[in-house]
Amino acid sequence: MPPAPTVTVTAKKQSVVKKIDKTVYDTANMPRAANGTTQDVLQSTPEVSVSADGQIAVKGNAQVTVLIDGKPTAMMSGSADERATALQTMSGADIASVEVITNPSAAYNANGGAILNIVLKRDRKPGARAQVQGSAADHGLWNVGASGDVTTRNISVHGNLALRHDGTDKIRESTVDWNNFGGETRRTRQTSEVFVRRTVQSAAVGVDYTLSDTDSLSLSTKYNERHSRPVFDVLNENRTGAAETVYHRISTGPNEQSDGIASLSYNHQGGGTALKAMFQHSDTKGLIDKSYRDVFIVPASATDHSRGATRLARRLNQATVDWSRPSAYGKLGMGLDIHDKVDNIDNYQASVDAAAGAETADPATTNGYAVTTTVSAAYLTDQITHGKWEALVGGRAERMALRVNPAESGMRTRHWQAFNPSLHLRYAVSDKADLTLSYRRSLQMPDPRDLNPFTTYVDAQNLSRGNPGLTPQQLTSWEIGTDASVAQFTAGLNAFYRTSSNTVTDARGFADNVIVTSKQNGGQASSAGISGAATWTPDAKLQLGMDGGVYRVMLRTPDLSGLVRQSDIAGYLNLRAAYGVGPDQLSLDAHRQSSGISPLGRFGATSSVNLSWKHALSKTLSLTVNANDIFDGSRRTCATDTSTFRQTGFDHFIARRLYVGLVKKIE
Repeated sequence: MPPAPTVTVTAKKQSVVKKIDKTVYDTANMPRAANGTTQDVLQSTPEVSVSADGQIAVKGNAQVTVLIDGKPTAMMSGSADERATALQTMSGADIASVEVITNPSAAYNANGGAILNIVLKRDRKPGARAQVQGSAADHGLWNVGASGDVTTRNISVHGNLALRHDGTDKIRESTVDWNNFGGETRRTRQTSEVFVRRTVQSAAVGVDYTLSDTDSLSLSTKYNERHSRPVFDVLNENRTGAAETVYHRISTGPNEQSDGIASLSYNHQGGGTALKAMFQHSDTKGLIDKSYRDVFIVPASATDHSRGATRLARRLNQATVDWSRPSAYGKLGMGLDIHDKVDNIDNYQASVDAAAGAETADPATTNGYAVTTTVSAAYLTDQITHGKWEALVGGRAERMALRVNPAESGMRTRHWQAFNPSLHLRYAVSDKADLTLSYRRSLQMPDPRDLNPFTTYVDAQNLSRGNPGLTPQQLTSWEIGTDASVAQFTAGLNAFYRTSSNTVTDARGFADNVIVTSKQNGGQASSAGISGAATWTPDAKLQLGMDGGVYRVMLRTPDLSGLVRQSDIAGYLNLRAAYGVGPDQLSLDAHRQSSGISPLGRFGATSSVNLSWKHALSKTLSLTVNANDIFDGSRRTCATDTSTFRQTGFDHFIARRLYVGLVKKIE
């Protein structure tokens, strides 16, 4: 009897997959990702806006949680600046896809907003593979990396190593005019330019072991560290009436941070039932050296010296259990999520007697404290399909405990309970068109650094002071839309409405010509608008796409004079084009974020245009060229107008770079 013929089915993986609660964008073969960063990948992802300094918005929503493989990490759970640095130093070559979740279901800890889930690559095909990539740019920047995996019948081992020398040129200016001194005029101004050069080392390894046809174990660990020694020279000009003081405040770092993640998970799938249990530990340790010397120009005087530093140690332990099974009309899911996060922060600032070498600590800005956040949650979801209708309903019950423990005083503990529902509906008008509706309510916990009960030195113009009495803010989001496809054209249109109550806003005061910024509850925010997306694929070689939104933002912010009401129209626009023929792939993405309002202020518009070219020199070797922010559109102005002062200025993070690199695959 002749052997049965072998049939091989080849299909191209969909670049975009729309699910009832999220949209999945395949980024594995994105030319910009090969030698770029995670920030480059996110910036090129539809529905996402990323500024040059790493600030993220999803459909105009700046409340964004970033997950790695569906889970939070200590590295991504810090301040917005810490998260931005992490995204700018993570390799984009490790990312398989990005999940954009504008209204998360109850299965996710949304922490008040949208979610970006970064899914890392994991190849499970039998055999051995490896990839080596590297690139270089102007300013002496370069990166190299290697990844590989080996898979046999029962075990798969995968890992990667990377070394990056990257950097950013930062130009800043800030001018403050004071309103609180009667007829006397006072002004402070500071300007700076610094090129921050970072060295980043990272490694990861993972093992997957198949216990049986239905059960498997996975163990993975990742580690990275980065450090820099920027020469930071800030020119300060202080004027009070006719008196003037001009000096340079010069600091040289170092700044250091390390991040580690280790996770163990168990998976069971059989008979339509799926069970996943996971324990993950992640930690972050950081040092920001705030030592400086003041070199006086007017009036001439001796140089002042100060020694200072902020040290951070963050630990996040998380245990989750997720279970699902078929139900009469769809799929039932439930799970438990317990995580415990501890932020230990120590601040030190002291004046230095250069002659004697003695230090005198400043009691106002030398302090230490710990913030422990414990969240216990249980969720239940039911995905129901009936005729042309599909629904995903869910509820998440959470209990949160927050403990603020200053080093020199007693602990303060508070608890909250919440039940947050979610709803997603989809109606299939036809095989090519559907209508959608989604709703989510959730709480957003305060940033641990905003709970600092002490004062912290920032720079010559700014101090920060935490508020241990902060409570969570509640966010609610509605979205209704439609999606349709005709031949080579797909499009979607959505309307959304978001509200935030008990909103945390800045509370600004002053002390000796220095702005003191704290936080307070009591604000309100809302936005309403429309967003849309369209993709046209006339043939296999060319794809054109765009997405954008226009929305009205309304803010109500407490100030000394009372509640300040603001409203304005804002928007964003992303354009994409990809062309591939023979050995060449060319892609272009352009972005524009409009100006808008901030609490008691405004910020300016930014833009970027990025071009990538990938040329296959052979089946396993390719040349990549990435031109980032071609027209240098990242300069952003800002203004704040309060009862006591008016501050204007700009931040310019120069992201214009030309990277040339190679990618070699070994199979």
